[in-house]
This record gives sequence, C-alpha cells and structure tokens, in this order.
Amino acid sequence: MPEYNAPLRDMRFVLHEVFDAPALWARLPALAGTVDGDTADAILEEAAKVTGQLIAPLNRSGDEEGAQWQAGVVTTPKGFREAYATYIEGGWVGLSGNPECGGMGMPKMLAVAFEEMLYAAGSSFALYSALSSGACLAIDAHASDELKNTYLPPMYEGRWAGSMCLTEAHAGTDLGIIRTRAEPQADGSYAITGSKIFITGGEQDLTENIVHLVLAKLPDAPAGPKGISLFLVPKVLVNADGSLGGKNAVSCGSIEHKMGIKASATCVMNFDGATGFLVGEPNRGLAAMFTMMNYERLSIGIQGIGCAEASYQNAVAYARERIQSRAPSGPVAKDKAADPIIVHPDVRRMLLTIKAMTEGGRAFACYVGQQLDLAKFSADADEKNDAEALVALLTPVAKAFFTDSGLESCVHGQQVFGGHGYIREWGQEQLVRDVRIAQIYEGTNGIQALDLLGRKVVANGGAALRLFAAEVRDFAHRHESEYASELLTELERLEALSGWLLEQAKADPHEVGAASVEYLHLFGYVAYAYVWARMATVAQQRLDEDRDFYGAKLATAEFYFRRLLPRTLSLEASIRAGSAPLYGLAAEQF
Repeated sequence: MPEYNAPLRDMRFVLHEVFDAPALWARLPALAGTVDGDTADAILEEAAKVTGQLIAPLNRSGDEEGAQWQAGVVTTPKGFREAYATYIEGGWVGLSGNPECGGMGMPKMLAVAFEEMLYAAGSSFALYSALSSGACLAIDAHASDELKNTYLPPMYEGRWAGSMCLTEAHAGTDLGIIRTRAEPQADGSYAITGSKIFITGGEQDLTENIVHLVLAKLPDAPAGPKGISLFLVPKVLVNADGSLGGKNAVSCGSIEHKMGIKASATCVMNFDGATGFLVGEPNRGLAAMFTMMNYERLSIGIQGIGCAEASYQNAVAYARERIQSRAPSGPVAKDKAADPIIVHPDVRRMLLTIKAMTEGGRAFACYVGQQLDLAKFSADADEKNDAEALVALLTPVAKAFFTDSGLESCVHGQQVFGGHGYIREWGQEQLVRDVRIAQIYEGTNGIQALDLLGRKVVANGGAALRLFAAEVRDFAHRHESEYASELLTELERLEALSGWLLEQAKADPHEVGAASVEYLHLFGYVAYAYVWARMATVAQQRLDEDRDFYGAKLATAEFYFRRLLPRTLSLEASIRAGSAPLYGLAAEQF
C-alpha cells in the first residue's frame, strides 16, 4: 500500500528560510506572541503524524468503499468516523480560526502547509473539514455577533461541520439565475425553499450538526447576481442555550457517483421551507460567499500540490526499485540483471517535472499565504491594501495553475509505474482520479482564467499586475543570481503580452476568452520562476551547510529554468495568434 510522509524539510525551508515567516509574524501585532518558529515547527510535526499515520491509511479503503446513501442518510467509509473524532481532538478545523470564538488563530502561511499534507494524505477526508474552515471564514467575516457566537465555537471544535450551497441543476457559473427562495418570517428568520446540487459534505455521519451556507433570493430581489442573499441554514436547529433542538426541513435527496473523491459525499440538498438566518446584508450574498469561495479556491489549488506530492513519493520509491534495461551510459547496478528505471532519461524527466512543479507550487502557496496574512493582520494601511490587491490577482492563478500542473504531475507519476500505474493497488490511478475534480469545482479553471485576465488585468488596466511585477523586478535587481536575467526576461514577456491584450480587448470582444487559459499558464510559469529564483538564492548561500538538500534544490531550479520555463514561448505564440482561429468553424461544422 502506498505511504505518505509529509515533506517537512522542504516545508521548513520555504517557511523559515525563503520567506522568513517568523520575522513577519513577530512584527504583526495580532500574531506576535501567538506563533513563532518553534510553534510552527511543532504544529507541522504533529500535522505530519496525523496525516501520515491517521488519514493516509484510509485513503485507498475509503476510495474502494465510498460514501453510501440510503433513505436520506449518508454513511462515510469504515474508519472515517473514528479518524475524524481523533482528528478534531487536535483542533485542526479551527487552525486559522478566530481565537475569540475558539479558533487557534494561526497564520495562513502555516495553514497552507497543513492543507497540503491533508490533501496528500486523503483528498476525500480533507474535504469534510476544508468546507467547514471556509464556512467559518464567511460566518466570521459577515454574520451577526449572535450567529458567530452560536455557530463558530462548535464548528471550530469540529463537532459541527459546514457546507457551501451555491450550484443548482440549471445554474452553475451563472449564479444570477438561481431559483432558491427565502421568505421572511415574523420572528426575523427566513423560510428557505429550493434544491442545490454538488454539495460537498452536505450530509455525513461525522458530526452532530451541519451548517449550510445557502445562496437564495428574497421576494423583492433585483434580477441577476445583485439579487442574491446568503443564509445560514443548520441541519439541526439550535436552542437559545446553544444545545441542539429539532431537525430542520433540510434533506439529502441523493449523492453523486463520481470519477474520484469517492469517500467524499457530494450531495443533492433539498430545502423545504427550512429555517435560515441572513448572513450579511440583503442582496449582498454573493460578495459574502466569495469570502468563503476565495478561501476554498486556494485550498482546492493546494489539493493539486498535495496529490502531486503523494504521487511523486510513490513514483520515486518505485523508480529506485524497479529494474528494467540498462542505463544509456552502461550498467549501473552491475550485480543485477538490469538497472533501476531511475537511470533512464525519460523517467528522470517525469520525476523532475513533478518535483519542480510541486516544490514551486509549495513556495508560491506560501507566498500567497503571506499576502493573506498581511491583508488580514498588517497595521500598515498601504501594506494591507497592496496585499489585498495581490491576493485578488493571484488567487485564480493559484487555484488553476496548481491544479492543472497537479493533474500533469499525477499522470507523470502514474506513467512512471508503467502498467502497474493503471492497477488500483498501487494508488497512482486513484490520485489521477482524485486530483481531476480540482480543475472543475470551486470555479472551473477556465473561469479562473477569465477572472484573472478579464477582471484582474484588463478591467483595472493592469494595476495589480504592475504591483506584482515591481516586486519581482526589485528582487531580480537586488539579487544578481544566475537566474535574475532570465526572470526579468520572462517578466517582460508577461508585461508585454498583458499590454498587447489590453489593446486587443478594446477591438475584439472574443480576445480575453480566447487568450485567458494560455495567459494564466504563462503567468503561472513566471510566478514559479520568481519563487524558484528566491529558493535558488537561499540554497546557493547555504550550500556548504547541507550539500545534499541545497544541492538538490539548485539542480531542480536548473531543471525548471532550462526545461519547463521555456513553455512560455509556445504560450506566447498561441496567445498572439488571436481569437480568429477559434471562430473559423460555424457551430454546425463541429
């Protein structure tokens, strides 16, 4: 059975050496005295034990058994309930939660490392608490004090879970056409009626209550997205003293039978006049829900990194042991009939691609986490505003690029196994199936690309991009490293293309949609070049301290810059081809 061991050495390298997180935390008043380097390391060590020893062993059996539905009741696979009970004892659901309501208040830079471990150990298991963490974030940011005080403590404890109810059978990306209704009641509550689909953890047997965050429309709501409100709808009603009361009019109509994440219950949820409570302002629900959705988008991006890391660990172990043919340069394992396949160039290409993209993703996730921490905790208004702008710009890149490269990496990991990679017992085909959904849910990657180019670059004239570019350029000028000039070249490519697209979009309404996916990928490769240049700079400075670790880091940086970053050349050519090739066929010619 495949094993998972958290890459703690690399996580500490990124957190402490590349981004010097403890120094940042020390200067942010809300974090100073709450977390330091030693605290972070202790949390990571414990997280590695929980994910590697408690959750990872359930990943394959959970996939084989899957979540089961019968007469509205969902049963999670064998071992999940016991593991979840142990999991919540550590307070992991509330790791980044508001301390005033029982959360641990840890920074996002630390939480992204934990989330990677969680997804690597078992994506299905991870989703039950990931949705709860996101729901808590939205409640904390937008709900009344009464709702926060009632619902957040048991949710942070993990006794209650959360779900996000957006999608309807006829309304996915276009939420403005949802039909779920909210009727005001005399006591100030609302009666919620409608049906939602694709609801992760909408029903399960792990917690005693589930808190649904539901998008619905009031009777007098304006048409379209501006008429959406957000409501908190508990599965079980809560008494004034916080105890559980009667069951609400919420039911699970069925669960989906899916390609992957089979142990995660993906539910059809029916609300039949269920009691709900308004979160935030009327008709401002979409903005409130985006607080949760942006969290989930980064989290789901990290699913791509976690699955890739798990695939890499399995593939490396296999490549070191599996013997097939001789190395091109002659026998290596002379005492054996053949050499380990890790000597072969194509196997090394696949392994290095996974390694370079996964370690680059890990570093970039930490960087986005840093911006989230600054946006949330900084006392400097300018720093806070800049961080908020960068979070808005980089979130779609993180979600889509992490998951697109995560699938590529998992396919490479499967390919290393050859025919065995197609067999379930090795675990690689499950990772391919599990990671695939990450490109689809929480906003498809095509939508993320449109968001990046259309809203975050074209709509504001590239203001946030200039902010990011200024930081990258400043780093390259201050660190005359081997990769500084290449980083500047790629940054200039991104800037030039952005300027060109700004002009093209004025004349061609199809241009943004035609270029967006390639543009996001090009942006992702440049962003990874930035963090790889930062990692290489630190590794070069400390090479004599640990030649094995830092030498490997430098060699992987070299592979990234020589073999992966040149992908930007073909992406640029594709973008500059314009939208015309997409419209050469009439609809009936397809």
